[in-house]
Amino acid sequence: MTKDSNGNELKEGDSVMLNRDLKLKGTNTNLKRGTVFKNIRILEDDEDNIECRSGKTTLVLKTQYLKKK
Repeated sequence: MTKDSNGNELKEGDSVMLNRDLKLKGTNTNLKRGTVFKNIRILEDDEDNIECRSGKTTLVLKTQYLKKK
């Protein structure tokens, strides 16, 4: 079972919001606190990560930095 930073259960297709600023590894881009990602996918091999899209880019984010919207 995948949970967000507040302990709420995350499911496929949920919307989540960042609860802190994150620097993207390998780029000069920062993701700002409050950014919303819709239609998340739960990675089956790891319960602590989700996959989401930001524009045309697919990101893998740790659930400890997310809260359910």
